[in-house]
Amino acid sequence: MAKTFLITGVSSGFGRALAEAALNDGHRVAGTVRNEADRKKFEAIGGGAQALILDVTDTAKIAPAVADIEQSIGAIDVLVNNAGISGNQPLGEIDEDTYRRVIEINLTAPLFLMQELAPAFRDGGRIVNISTGYTRVAAPTHPAYAATKGAINTLGLALAPTFGPRGITINAVMPGIIDTDMNADWLGDDEARAGAAAFSVFNRIGTVDDVAALVRYLASDAGRWTTGQVIDATGGSAL
Repeated sequence: MAKTFLITGVSSGFGRALAEAALNDGHRVAGTVRNEADRKKFEAIGGGAQALILDVTDTAKIAPAVADIEQSIGAIDVLVNNAGISGNQPLGEIDEDTYRRVIEINLTAPLFLMQELAPAFRDGGRIVNISTGYTRVAAPTHPAYAATKGAINTLGLALAPTFGPRGITINAVMPGIIDTDMNADWLGDDEARAGAAAFSVFNRIGTVDDVAALVRYLASDAGRWTTGQVIDATGGSAL
């Protein structure tokens, strides 16, 4: 049965790949993008992909954006909170502007998007928050990023009883190092790539399909009895 997905941050990388996977499975997909150029690029995927130009941190614009989605492709069945930035600054380099931006995009935006969507969210729906393996493995270069994703994990646990009576599940997927265009620069170095592969017990770098498989499961009817959980998708990193 086709479902209606809302995926944040589909301009590139992991979000775009998740959107393509959902479209290939026959679902309807709306995704948030940053500008008109990104909108055209995303909708060129085809399959009825619909892009919304939305700054997810502008909470005042969330309500009309949700209304537009519901009017054009129906009530949301699956929300994937994917949009995020890393703000890779160690403790001595963190500046307040970057810190606030990381908090706004990675934590505040998903919270208020879920709040806005909740009344019209379809019963039996699914919420999947994209976390990070940095919540399990120390990441001194990304303390703000790791903190926001740790908060997302806890937020899902806190909200599971709120959504549960309507049959809605909420879970987080925790990817490790994934071979996407966002990581292309540093993974292009042979030594760095070998080191990244060695971090996993499988001695390889994760693919989008590795993580998308878990998102598919959690978004499906088969995931109906799993909620409030954080699912490790790091390929056994640092075990």
